[in-house]
Amino acid sequence: MATVSETHIENRERIQPNDTNNYGSAHGGNVMRWMDEVGALSAMRHAGETCVTAYVNNLDFKRPIPQGDTCVVRGYVYATGGTSLRVRLQAFREIPQTGEREQTTDSYFVFVAIDEDGSPTPVPELTVESDRCKQLREAALAGESGQRG
Repeated sequence: MATVSETHIENRERIQPNDTNNYGSAHGGNVMRWMDEVGALSAMRHAGETCVTAYVNNLDFKRPIPQGDTCVVRGYVYATGGTSLRVRLQAFREIPQTGEREQTTDSYFVFVAIDEDGSPTPVPELTVESDRCKQLREAALAGESGQRG
């Protein structure tokens, strides 16, 4: 059984010409794919099973990521159900030369753990022990509730 912080995954993608739209910034579909991949990895780290995307809650693109910059995607599991896992996902624009970051995208995905036959399978409860785990979980729950409605 993993803790919230143990499910924290961060990945980087350099924005190349073939990743961009007509405006020279990361294509939204690519950003969503990268977020989905990080979310699945985070969910699988907790579930110990293959996890598939079931739901995406309000994928908000706040600003572009220009070609040449890096897209940093960060995610972590913040809640579980019987067979489901809720994952907070954020993307950031990072300038490679300085490491300066600004958030570009925000969302909450739901994944379902599946067994070898593709049927939903139970996931363990999420452990929220440390102050860091509590902060991550509370931030995700507050943001998720602000997006509903």
